[in-house]
Amino acid sequence: MHDCNIKVTYALSPQARGKIERPYGWLQDRLVRTCVREDVTDIREGQQVLAREVDRYNYHQVHSTTKEVPYFRFQRALEEKQSLFREFQVKPPFQSVKDIFCLRVERTIDAYRKISLHNLQLKVNNARPRKRVTLRIYPLNKDVSEVRFWCEDKLIDIQRVKNSDLTGVHF
Repeated sequence: MHDCNIKVTYALSPQARGKIERPYGWLQDRLVRTCVREDVTDIREGQQVLAREVDRYNYHQVHSTTKEVPYFRFQRALEEKQSLFREFQVKPPFQSVKDIFCLRVERTIDAYRKISLHNLQLKVNNARPRKRVTLRIYPLNKDVSEVRFWCEDKLIDIQRVKNSDLTGVHF
């Protein structure tokens, strides 16, 4: 959240979270009842029921508190600039979403310009010994991840690593 310049505010009571929790509880109850009523026994059929219920809730149902259909209320808030939603932008020094939405591990570069990540040793190009680096690990697919090495707010190296070599790092 910090890398996206978003301040986190915690709701400290169930009452503070209630406005969000109630509709989802209601949707979950309605989903179960609809599946029973329609004799749904397969997950794919259940997903279709869920999609239909979410569409109905977002685009057709008048909300009991706001007296508006959620989609139209959201569109009006965007037009009037009354929404807290903003276009996502990667803030400097970061260069890519791979630097934000990733797993992070800190290591110290040794005298041989290497770091170890469990049993895996990686030589870090453009590195200075004894400096702290942040490894930002971004899974590219089920087999390979990209490891981006950041030191003092600078991207110093990028390497691809087999996920099987990243033991102890869980995706």
